[in-house]
Amino acid sequence: MQLREGTLAEVGEFAMIGELTRLFEQHDQVLVGPGDDAAVLRIRNGHVVVSTDMLVENQHFRRDWADAADVGHRSAAANLSDVNAMGGRAHSLTLAIAAPADLKAGWLLDFAAGFAAEAAAVGASVVGGDLTRADSITIAVTVLGACTQAPVLRSGASPGDVVALTGRQGWAAGGLAVLGRGFRSPRVLVDAYRRPEPPYDAGLVAAEAGATAMIDVSDGLLADLGHIATASGVAIDVRSSSFEVPEPLQAVAAATGADPISFILTGGDDHALVATFPAASAVPAGWQVIGEVRAIGDPEAVPVTVDGAPHDAPAGWTHF
Repeated sequence: MQLREGTLAEVGEFAMIGELTRLFEQHDQVLVGPGDDAAVLRIRNGHVVVSTDMLVENQHFRRDWADAADVGHRSAAANLSDVNAMGGRAHSLTLAIAAPADLKAGWLLDFAAGFAAEAAAVGASVVGGDLTRADSITIAVTVLGACTQAPVLRSGASPGDVVALTGRQGWAAGGLAVLGRGFRSPRVLVDAYRRPEPPYDAGLVAAEAGATAMIDVSDGLLADLGHIATASGVAIDVRSSSFEVPEPLQAVAAATGADPISFILTGGDDHALVATFPAASAVPAGWQVIGEVRAIGDPEAVPVTVDGAPHDAPAGWTHF
């Protein structure tokens, strides 16, 4: 029996773990990698940054919408982006997978290859994890990184700051809308949903430029700006005129009857970065000013507005 064609039940837990481990390159920060009770890492300086995320089949991904390698890229990107949003750089990940016994080993190997390739984009290593049985696939990832300067939190925005965005935004939402209707084009949007392209170098650049607050856009631009507004005790207004809606999003909006700007305002999963800066002159190259931070007026008002008015649709994705 070829390994890839065998099911997890046929291959066995520890043989499968051994095959997966061989796909994960270990970098200089790893003193003890996969194979012991725990990994041992060296941190030379700065702050340790840690985040954990989960992806559940048919909630965060569908196997008929994305292949195994795509799911691997998406799983890693969602976690690597969290460290990026603190102004840090990820260096290590742990990966726990629960999967059905009849899942083909080849699917898991392709997933791991995609995960490893995304981790390699920032020089991160997969240093451990777990594999267990479940009725559907669940992926749990913990990422560790370092900030060599003070981490940029959600809680530092002040009235008078400007709001700026970097990275592709709204493309994954357009791809999801296409897939949800049983289509596969525009292909560029479907590919954006399947494999996000977070601006991995932008978090540190923003931190060094003096960003006062920052977050990655995973649930929706307005929703995630709401986290900054709430944590900072401020209001944020977004200018819709600051966005240029690309042609593929216009095409999908026309085909689905949607407002094209809604993909940008409420879409997630691109893992763009949005941050606040003390002045427009502090915004680094490659970032676009999209709004401003204001003092809270009416405490009952929504924390994030568009063109001075509440947005009349959900601000993004919530699980419950």
